[in-house]
Amino acid sequence: DNKAEKIQQLYELILSLDNIADCYALFEDLCTQKELEKMAERLYAAKLLLEGKTYNQVMEVADISSATLSRVSQCVQYGNGYAKLLK
Repeated sequence: DNKAEKIQQLYELILSLDNIADCYALFEDLCTQKELEKMAERLYAAKLLLEGKTYNQVMEVADISSATLSRVSQCVQYGNGYAKLLK
C-alpha cells in the first residue's frame, strides 16, 4: 500500500534525526504551529493521565477537547506508544 510506504518513510526520517535542532526543523516544515501544539497537548494529557489525574483534572489544565481526551485515554489504557514514552 502506497500510504503505508509513505508513513514508513516518515517514521524512518524521524528516527534518522540527530538532534533537537533537526527535529524542530523537520516538524516546522511538516506541520502547522497549531498541529504541533495539538500533538504536544495530547502528550501532556497522556502524561497527566498516566500520573493518575482524572478527566476533570486534565481538562482544567490541558487545552484539549473531551473527545480528544477520550481518545488519548483509550490509547493510554490500551495502546503501546504513550506508556512506553512517558513512564
